[in-house]
Amino acid sequence: MRPLLPALVLTVGLAPLAALANPPQSSLRPTLRPSPVATIATKASATFDSQRPVLRPETLEAITLAPEPAAGNLGFQRWIRSFRGRAVQRGISPTVFDRAFQGVKYNADVIQKDRNQSEFTKTLWDYLDSAASDTRVKNGKAALRKHDRVLSQIERKYGVDKEVVTAVWGLESAYGTYRGDTPVIEALATLAYDGRRGRFFEQQLMAALKILQSGDTTPRNMKGSWAGAMGHTQFIPTSYLAFAVDFTGDGKRDIWSENPADALASTAAYLAKSGWVKGQPWGVEVKIPRGFDYSLSNRKITKMPRDWARMGVVGMDGRAVPNYGSASVLLPAGARGAAFMIFKNFAVIERYNTADAYVIGVGHLSDRIKGKGKIKGDWPRGDRALTFNERKELQRRLTKAGFDTKKVDGKIGPLTIDAVRRYQRSIGMEPDGYASLAILQRLRG
Repeated sequence: MRPLLPALVLTVGLAPLAALANPPQSSLRPTLRPSPVATIATKASATFDSQRPVLRPETLEAITLAPEPAAGNLGFQRWIRSFRGRAVQRGISPTVFDRAFQGVKYNADVIQKDRNQSEFTKTLWDYLDSAASDTRVKNGKAALRKHDRVLSQIERKYGVDKEVVTAVWGLESAYGTYRGDTPVIEALATLAYDGRRGRFFEQQLMAALKILQSGDTTPRNMKGSWAGAMGHTQFIPTSYLAFAVDFTGDGKRDIWSENPADALASTAAYLAKSGWVKGQPWGVEVKIPRGFDYSLSNRKITKMPRDWARMGVVGMDGRAVPNYGSASVLLPAGARGAAFMIFKNFAVIERYNTADAYVIGVGHLSDRIKGKGKIKGDWPRGDRALTFNERKELQRRLTKAGFDTKKVDGKIGPLTIDAVRRYQRSIGMEPDGYASLAILQRLRG
């Protein structure tokens, strides 16, 4: 789950649900917003193969170091002794620390996974085919039926739709199938000592020790992903401290339990505290009129649905979208793809995971669980996703052609979209800002 801190691959895992008639699919979790080219850069080793798009770290290709060969290397043990002093200074009991680190060894497998997250790309439509597949929808409805009483209580308390909470659960861990079995203290300590984001993981490790000190769980029970995400909806430790709740009233915020109540309530609390608007959808699929000014498809440009309707942007039924609040228009696959009118709750789900694909996946899956239909708009299924290197090449070629993207980082953000639009106008194409392979090939000449 994306915390209020630096972005990290959010992980998820749950216990099996006996009520699910079909084998649950793997969890689907992206991390960091994929490019609005409808491309999801996903880490091959993302925990539990969760349905979570992950933006490839900029420096990943430069990492060539091999993990340390010895599991209990002396350097790691010296680091633990040094960290113990810092932890005690921060209020961690020496007894709690020593119990937490009993038997902890350098985990070379964790480092291997962190350093070998080779990128592969997936289009948005392929991602959504899995995120809201018939099997995942069917299993989501079964999970909702089984846990309807507690999910309804959670909805009443936090004002977050029970179907949305269920959809997060479904994408994060396939409704409880994948919780993760890596000892969290060992994983975080290894990553803090020898990982690429040492400061971040040390912060998570300190938070994990605070969780243990609070008595919510034990070191033996504190298991999760190789990256330290825990429980049914994969909270990282700092997110746990900020948002986890004891919904069952047993005195513990037990997101690891076979009973998912605390984890699901914690997810609702996270969304509620992030600004969830009760009764507002995440988004609504819409029709875009002929001759639409695609520069208006911008997250910064918001209008009331009735004002969008005056410009021809209407629901798939041809009527104005109800006035749920101010909204912007999102074209995640350009003019040839489905279009959405998105509301504040879209941004709230982004707080959980900043990938647009993940937000659409949660939103659409929740709609399907409610009984709504599939996305009606077409997708440019003949297109393939640009690789990370191709996205950088696109930026370089746009800049060289006089359409400055300001940076070459492989991330298709607002500046690159604007550059693509300006280039499209210059060659008489629809300026939808869609950074496709066709645009790159045109730039190559």
